[in-house]
Amino acid sequence: MEVIRDVAKMDMEAACDGTCACSTCHVIFMESSYKKLLDAPSEDEMDMLDLAPKVTNTSRLSCQVRITPELDNISVTIPNEMENQMGY
Repeated sequence: MEVIRDVAKMDMEAACDGTCACSTCHVIFMESSYKKLLDAPSEDEMDMLDLAPKVTNTSRLSCQVRITPELDNISVTIPNEMENQMGY
């Protein structure tokens, strides 16, 4: 989430500020990039993704993705549609 927002300077709401309490940082990884992720989504993350629109098998909340060297130069898609589960 911070890389997208602070380094890439892309607009991302991130309403819960990275606490896995909304789905506004939902991103979709390419299949080849998704396989490079070291951590599987937690149950809490999966619960939040259940509430997000346009979820795919390679969807993650970017606030829950641990950045590792294996993820250098990957691309993700940021869906144009999102729902703020925090109610604001």
